[in-house]
Amino acid sequence: MAEAMENGTGTDKKVMVAIDESDCSHYALMWVLDNLKDSIAKSPLIIFVAQPPATGNITFAAPLGVARMYYPISSTPGYVESAQENHRKFAVALLEKAKQICAGHGVEAKVVTEIGDPKTAICDAVEKHNINLLILGERGHGTIKRAILGSVSNYCVQNAKCPVLVVKKAQVQVA
Repeated sequence: MAEAMENGTGTDKKVMVAIDESDCSHYALMWVLDNLKDSIAKSPLIIFVAQPPATGNITFAAPLGVARMYYPISSTPGYVESAQENHRKFAVALLEKAKQICAGHGVEAKVVTEIGDPKTAICDAVEKHNINLLILGERGHGTIKRAILGSVSNYCVQNAKCPVLVVKKAQVQVA
């Protein structure tokens, strides 16, 4: 892919990195800047953050001796708006930090954020922005956690309408 972009046939190639607050996504962004800098020099790198949708329910834990009971309480419209505004501010701050990191490496970055479940929002953004390569960081959840929560990277590998590169953070072994 790097050769196609360098020899002029790929000047319109769009690369998107989906990030969140995790170290894994930061590592993926740094990996792109270190390893694909020449490939992304001709068009801006798109950095994407999914904002979780604000729900109208708040869940509280009620102690019942040893057992706990969780029950939802409907919230006011003001709470939902406040929560959504906080999600937006967090996403904007995360994107600005990523944009500064890119600028420090001499890479132009375009930032995009959408509201929705991360896995579907990422795949939707791939189609909407005609992305040619999606890059994600691997969280490294174990089998059980991945089965319960689902894997964003696995979902994107299966459903994104472009090639997907999942960057796995190297494990440091202590001797």
